[in-house]
Amino acid sequence: MRQRDDMTFPFEEYERRISELRQRMAERRLDAVVITDPENLMYLTDYQTTGYSFFQALVVPLEDDSFMITRALEESNVHERTWVDKTRPYPDTGDAIQMLVESLREFGLSGKDIGYERNSYFFPAYHQDSIHTTFLDGRLLDCFGIVEEGRICKSKAEIEIMKKAARATECGMRAGLEAAVAGVTENDIGAAISDAMFRAGGEPPAVMPYVTSGPRTMIGHATWEGRTVQPGEHVFLEIAGCYRRYHTAMMRTVVLGDLSPSMKHAQERMKHALKELKGVLRPGMTVSDADNLVRNIITDNEVGARLITRSGYSIGIAFPPSWDEGYIISLKQGDSRVLKEGMTFHIIPWMWGVDGNKTVGISDTIYITKDGCRSFFQLEEDFTVKPEYALRELPLADDKAREIKQRATGKSPVKSVRAAGKRG
Repeated sequence: MRQRDDMTFPFEEYERRISELRQRMAERRLDAVVITDPENLMYLTDYQTTGYSFFQALVVPLEDDSFMITRALEESNVHERTWVDKTRPYPDTGDAIQMLVESLREFGLSGKDIGYERNSYFFPAYHQDSIHTTFLDGRLLDCFGIVEEGRICKSKAEIEIMKKAARATECGMRAGLEAAVAGVTENDIGAAISDAMFRAGGEPPAVMPYVTSGPRTMIGHATWEGRTVQPGEHVFLEIAGCYRRYHTAMMRTVVLGDLSPSMKHAQERMKHALKELKGVLRPGMTVSDADNLVRNIITDNEVGARLITRSGYSIGIAFPPSWDEGYIISLKQGDSRVLKEGMTFHIIPWMWGVDGNKTVGISDTIYITKDGCRSFFQLEEDFTVKPEYALRELPLADDKAREIKQRATGKSPVKSVRAAGKRG
């Protein structure tokens, strides 16, 4: 390992991660592992690129030095970002798997037991077929999850990085709550959120913010499409701030008009679920018990809504197409795994189908401590209610909408007036 002091975490953090990985390899009697998942590469080496559609892999032998296989263009990321010394790049016209097989032989891994991430999105079936038919002088064994066993509990250093992501999340959400008014488009709201997140130090998230309004809130994983927000509607926001590929996420809801009894009831159900769960979350609690607590509270509602998904999921390192680590662990029924200190979750007691046609949400990202849990956020959970945007025409509402649109396009009202004066 090439020691350096300019990576996301202290060098000792990476030494620990590799050492613990090798302990798990020894327990599984693996001589080496081939790691292809972008999040796992980042976790182990600090390597990142948006070019992960091309094959890339970190090979970690049980005892010898690690090496990386990358597209030639991406080799610069290895040298600039990571502690890895040895690389074997392949050209765009080359065969990535042939380079991997040749490198395994070059570094003395012929005839060895090699683990690979069989369920990785980024080690597709045709690549797996190729290595199985060309690397015949060794055994290929599925080791999916061997890195995730280390990722599931965050270190103190990782928690601190996630706090920086949380600042971007909160700043983006505050901007979105302010921008959500009648007369603006969902694009205007998305622009306000993104601008605030990035100005607060946030970096490109794995998924851009979810912004929907009125009837579009019932569409799963929809986001802005240019729709103009109407008076009397509600706006659903879910965003994740990102820092060094670590994410924290949050849902909030804006009501344009008075808070109806059904929306008030939904708000209180979600707040109650969050409060009750955060009051009991601690190491030793099972995943299923956590999910049941949230699910029972949300299900016991008077407005026809339901919790249509899991009630939470692990969150941390992420690349597109998703910001969550739910494939590692999610809060869902029937899972008897226990919570441990350092686990981080996006808790989502959201409600789908309030009054039959509204989706609303209040959520939190938390981390498990030695005797409980803590939130990454301080933003209040209540719906943001704007009675001045009820179902009626108000000049003040029109003025506010114009102001939001002008901000989104980078044109302030003052600049517009001055420009008009010059033209006159």
